[in-house]
Formats: sequence, C-alpha cells, structure tokens
Amino acid sequence: MTKPDFLQLADGRRIATRVREGSGPATLLFLPGYASDMEGSKALALDAWAAERGVGLVRFDYSGTGASPGRFEDGTLERWLDDALAVADELTEGPFIPIGSSMGGWLALLLALRRPERVRGLLGIAAAPDFTDWGYGEADRQTLRDTGRLERTNPYGGRSELTTFGFWQSGQRLLLGSDIAVHQPVRLVHGDADGEVPLAVALRTKDALRSADVQLCVVKGGGHRLSGPHEIRTILRAVADLMELAA
Repeated sequence: MTKPDFLQLADGRRIATRVREGSGPATLLFLPGYASDMEGSKALALDAWAAERGVGLVRFDYSGTGASPGRFEDGTLERWLDDALAVADELTEGPFIPIGSSMGGWLALLLALRRPERVRGLLGIAAAPDFTDWGYGEADRQTLRDTGRLERTNPYGGRSELTTFGFWQSGQRLLLGSDIAVHQPVRLVHGDADGEVPLAVALRTKDALRSADVQLCVVKGGGHRLSGPHEIRTILRAVADLMELAA
C-alpha cells in the first residue's frame, strides 16, 4: 500500500489523506466513524467504485487516528469537524457529497450545515448524530465528569473503547432536538439489528431533516458495520443515486 499524503493545518496538525482524482458532478468525501480510519472495508469499496467510474473521492483520517499523527485522547467532535472542513476546503473543488459512517454521519450533517452551497447530497451509513447524548447512561456521564475519561468494552474485541470528557462535552451541541436545516437529498442506510446505533436514531434523523428528499433504507439483519457484500451493494446504490441527482 502506498503511503498517504498529508494536509497541514494552520495549527500544525497533519491530516493523512488519500485523493483519487476524477470527474463528474460531485466529489465524494468519506468520513470514518469513531476511532476508525480511511482503510476500512466501506471506504475501500467506495474507492474501488470511484476508480471504476472515474469519480473523484477523498478519504482522510481524523487527527490522532489512523495514519494522522497526534493523540487520540486530544480529539473532540469540534476538532474532527475542523479536520473535515479543512479537507473539504483544500482538497475538493466545487460540489461534493459527504459520506459518513457512524460518527462520520454526524460530522457529515454538520459539514452540510457549514458548507450548504457546496454539498449536493449526503449519505449516512449507520449514522450516529448526537451519540454523546443517547449513547451514555448517567453512570457513564458521572465517570466522565469525575475522571475525565471512560473506557468501555469494545464490541469488536481488542482495546477498550475510550471516550474523554473533552470529546463528550464537545458533542453536547445536539442536532436531533430540532429541525436540521439540510435541504439537499439525503440517503440513510441502517441495519435493523444495529446494536450500537438504534434504528430509532435513523428514524429521528429522517424526521428532523428539512430536506424533502430523504430516504431511509433499512437492511434486515444488518449490524452496525454494514460491511457484508449485500450491505456494501446497498451503500453503493445509494451513492449512485446521489451522484445521478447531483448531475
């Protein structure tokens, strides 16, 4: 695998990126999930799809994750949104379509709110807006307040899943309590067996969006990762639909 390129931000942070040049009505911008990176199965499937069709695609790792240097513990929702905005502003031209997985779906919505003139559509894959609100019980919140960090069992094995108080606090500017002023076409793909982001979150997101063109595709038996072959095909169909609308 070739080494990634790096985008240097004004504060000195360096963001690992992979840019696939291409043409078409919009560039695709992939936003990974929490503690994930740009080399996951969904990101690679999107890259292969884009390569086959000559479509532009930008992938990146949030600061402190994947190939981007820094400490994961220093990451906050606001910092990673800044990363996404910098990548969108510096590495894409004209219209783009953010594609967000899990937490990346939350960031995709925030990105659309901040760059409405450039976003032509949005895809949320098991999108998790406001997960700092509904994803933590009162005992978890108290631990975060008392110790500044919370470690929970990783459902996929390996190292414990870390949340810092800084990240949790940065996520308290919530979206789902009111209308979300995104007017572009939105596609949401969600599994009905998602053990991390309940299907109810996808339904709330659908209802909160102001766009008149919102479609929620529920995958029977689909878990949070949505990385099986038929699940990937569902995601790519949604991408193709958004690209056609952008044209």
